[in-house]
Order: sequence, then C-alpha cells, then structure tokens
Amino acid sequence: MTGITGMAEPNLRIRGLSKSFGGVRALDGVDLTVPAGQVHALLGHNGAGKSTLIKCLGGAFPPDAGTIEVGGSSHTRLSPRESIAAGVAIIFQTLSVVDSLTVAENIFLGQEWTKYGRIDRRAQEDVAAGLLQRVAANCSPHDRVGELPMGQRQLVEIAKALSRSASVLVLDEPTAALSGAESDALAERVEDLRTQGLAIVYVTHLLAEVERLADAVTVLRDGRVTHQAEVSGRSRQELVDAIVGPAPALSPGATAGAPADSDAPRPVCLTVDGLRGPGFGPVDVDVAEGEIVGLFGLIGSGRTRVLETLFGRRRASGGTVRVKDRAAEATRPADALAAGIALVPADRRRQGLFPVLSAQDNALLPAIRPLARRGVRALRAERRIFGALCDAVGLRPARPSLPAAAFSGGNQQKLVLGRWINEAHTIDVLLLDEPTQGVDVGARQEIYQVVSSLAAHRGTAVLFASSDPEEVVALAHRCLIVSAGRVVGELSGAELTEAALLSAVHDPAPATSKGTA
Repeated sequence: MTGITGMAEPNLRIRGLSKSFGGVRALDGVDLTVPAGQVHALLGHNGAGKSTLIKCLGGAFPPDAGTIEVGGSSHTRLSPRESIAAGVAIIFQTLSVVDSLTVAENIFLGQEWTKYGRIDRRAQEDVAAGLLQRVAANCSPHDRVGELPMGQRQLVEIAKALSRSASVLVLDEPTAALSGAESDALAERVEDLRTQGLAIVYVTHLLAEVERLADAVTVLRDGRVTHQAEVSGRSRQELVDAIVGPAPALSPGATAGAPADSDAPRPVCLTVDGLRGPGFGPVDVDVAEGEIVGLFGLIGSGRTRVLETLFGRRRASGGTVRVKDRAAEATRPADALAAGIALVPADRRRQGLFPVLSAQDNALLPAIRPLARRGVRALRAERRIFGALCDAVGLRPARPSLPAAAFSGGNQQKLVLGRWINEAHTIDVLLLDEPTQGVDVGARQEIYQVVSSLAAHRGTAVLFASSDPEEVVALAHRCLIVSAGRVVGELSGAELTEAALLSAVHDPAPATSKGTA
C-alpha cells in the first residue's frame, strides 16, 4: 500500500476503525488521515465500507474498535450531536434541507438565535448572507429552499455546516444529482473551501472528479484500506485496479468493455418510426437483436422522454413502435411488458425498487405469478432462480430476505436489472436510463458485463440513455446523438470516442452524417 508523505497537522485522523453487523465485517482496521487544506477522495466498490465509515464519523454507528480524532480530540465513539460539536459536517446525497423554510431558516435550524425570547431573524439573515457569500451561492437568505435548483440547495447545506464551525467536511457523492454546470460550480466551491483550511473527505465514483479535485486518495475494498496515495502522478488505471481488485473470471462470451461488432447481419428487433411526444420527436431508431445502442445527449435533450414513452410511462402523440414483427402500442407499462419491452429507470430508489420488500421479491416480482402453482408461490423455484441471478449479476450480499433498502446503490441497480434478465422472465427489448448513475467503478464494470452478455447470448436488443461519454464508449455498438428532442447524428466503430461524443452534443451539426431524424 502506497503511503502519503509531507502532510500538515491533521484535522481528521482515524485509526484502526472496525465495525461488524451480524458477523459481517463492514470495516476492518481502517486508517485515514486528512490534514487541513486537503481534499481526500474516498473510493471503493459498493459495499466496500464507505457509507459505514461515514456513519461512524457522523455518529450514526458506534464503531466496535478504533479511534476518531478531530482537531486533536480523540473519541472511541461519537453521537450525532458530539460529531457536530467536534467540527464534523456530512453532506449526504439525500440533502437534509427543509424545502418549505427559507435559506436562513435552514442554516440556523436547531440552533436559532434569539433576542428577548424571540428568534432574531434579522441577525440570522445577516450572518447567512455572509455564509452564502463564502460558498459563492447565487441565492438570498430570504429564498425558499424548495424553489432553488439542486446545486444551490447543496451550497445551503455547506453554508449550514460552516455556520457550526466545521473543520472537517464530508461530501458523499455530491454531484450525483447535479447537472454538468452545477458540478463545475461545486468543484470551484470545494477548491475555495480547501484554501480556507477545511479538511475535506470527498466520496465519489467519478475518477475525473478525483483527478481534478483530490490531493490524496484512499480506496476501501471489503472494509479494508487497499490503497492510499497522493493523486499526483497516479494513472487512472491504477485507481481502477485498486478499486476493482483481482479481475473475476468472466462467464463464456461476457466482455469487460464494448462488445465486438459482428459482420453478420442481424434481424431488427426494435423499430421506432416517427415517434413523437411532449418535448421530443420525431425520432427514428432501429435496434437489431443482440445490439446495444446508446442515446447520448445533455440533460434536457429528450433522451429520457424517448425511453419513458417506449415503456408507456408517457403517452406518445404520434409514430409507431414494433418489436420484431409485432406492433407495440404502449399506453402504460403493462402494455410495454406484454410486448416484451422493459425499463430500468434512472431513479432506482423511487421508480425501480420496493424498498421494504426483500431482495428476492424485488428481483423476481414479474416472475412470481408465472412460477406459482395453483395460486401458491413456488418458493423453492424462486430461491433457486434468485441464487442463479446473484451469481449472474454479482449481487452482494446474496441474501434473499434482506430488504432492498439495505443494499448499496450498485447492488440496488443489480436487483432492478436482474428483474428482467432472470430465466423466469424474458424480454426482447431492454431500455436502460443512466444505467450506472451513482454506481462505483467496480459495480459499473459488472453491470456492463451483464448487459453485454445479455445481448450476446440472448439476442436482447438494448437501448440505453446516458450522459456519460465514457460509459457510451465502453458499452455501445453505436450511439445516436440526441439534441432538442431529435436524433441529430450517429457515431459507431472507430468514430465512437469520448471526444467525438462531447463535440457532437455541443456542436451537433458536424455529427449529422447518419441517422438524422
């Protein structure tokens, strides 16, 4: 394991931190040191222990062993109140702001300033204005938080942390719900906060963010630190190897990157002709059996609307859809499923999962009725199919009774994906919207392998929408460029590169060589 040298006095020092749940070791002797003025990236596979470490630091979980030292004061455990008092602030993916309150009210929520027995709103707003200026937020202390864009809400959370004299700031996947412009703006704020002397722990799965922002990096795998180093001079491949670990043996025919093109003609599986709907159209798309086609465009380009209309979540205003030789007029998701079309949505938590149901019930939901005998669930068959599914998608932990909400983001995505690829429920067309959003590098590669194998071995036609050019290059046979609700170009083969994709969406005219609507 590579060390980090030449550090200043640490604001945060974690030594030998361990935590187990029911005999499962989530953290195993973790060491982490972050000095003032450093951005320290925390990376790892879903289930590697990142969330457990953060929750121990924030007081949600008491560690079984080890110490947490903040600003020179050592603790064997922290309560949430003690964590805040020590100077730790954690900004989770799911923000804790209250939409109905103003910015100033959110910043001082739970620590209101009073004068003569009443809240001193003017004093709070004056201080809030200074904090907002410190994080370069483009909002007023009087604004309702619910009316602000996501990037500004996040800055309100950070301003709230600074109001409590935080010296350690933990950002958990901070750009997962942000647009590209908001992500760039947040990166500038992080750089500013570094110069102000904060110790920043930056949890992300995006290696480009690590390369841009981080001074040092720690990688967790199976609850242990497997890599610690300064970012400068490290290649991206070194980070990927540290996160993924030894490459698992691939199933026959599975690929680790983009599937190879075949010269043999393949019959068309999905035919979309002149499809129109609110905010997009007309769109023409053909996807052959066993082909993986990407839809690449900026946020608001219409790519998600196309997928949701094909799946019947939105009503089409014109055009036709065919699956093989069958007309597929989907006015609701049940119609799409009956036609052999399934969708894995971008927002898996709200649109794809039933959080309180077990992993097995979530994954086998469409298959429960077909497997049943005389109205009684075939539990033995369900367990067998779920076990095979866990092996196929690399679900961890492979516990059928565990609620879906208890799984990490990448494993939740595998559950939703597994719903449509198990042997008890076959589909002809798989639609994927941002298939690895919020998923770490290791789980991302596993999902790519599953999708590629599904296309190669079952002949499933895959149409996916993504805003990640690296993902498109890794997964797609060819890619359609979407802008203002229309297909404006196509890239494939040697032309399909990250640079070409980014050029196409920012300047679509040159890419209009083929596939125009």
